[in-house]
Amino acid sequence: MTEPHVLIPVGKIIGPHGIKGLLKVFSYSGNLESLHSARTITLKSPSGATRELGIKSAALHAGKLILGLQGFDEINQVLPLVGNEICLLRSQFPEPDENEYYWCDLIGLEVVTQDGTVLGSIADIIDNGSNDIYVVRNETREYLVPAIASVIGSVDLEGRKMVITPLEGLLDL
Repeated sequence: MTEPHVLIPVGKIIGPHGIKGLLKVFSYSGNLESLHSARTITLKSPSGATRELGIKSAALHAGKLILGLQGFDEINQVLPLVGNEICLLRSQFPEPDENEYYWCDLIGLEVVTQDGTVLGSIADIIDNGSNDIYVVRNETREYLVPAIASVIGSVDLEGRKMVITPLEGLLDL
């Protein structure tokens, strides 16, 4: 699992919303749960500077996340924040349900087949709408592994390992 003190980007401020200091945010996950459980966020500017701010409100509106920050009550205060990334500490995330995982916890896991063949490690995750696709890379190959119950045998976050049962032909692509 990702260390609890590591900052995880969860969205990016794309503009103001109205004139009362609210922000439109492009959410990387589309999930409000982590922001609702957090009291603060860390803003990371394009230059890499960070600062912690309190959350006043978080809601979905027309498919976008609308965020209110404590101490920001009008449009001119929030305009300089456009382009900043919104980050949370891993420890601020709510516990996932059984057999659910945060992407940040899966990146880097070693992937092996049920017979012990090491395929590589999860380098990226693609959301294709119906299920995630794990991009597994080694020095010479890349595999696209569907995140479905018939393929994913076990996930051991502590041991940093995922065991899969590849679909027929998956390893031949």
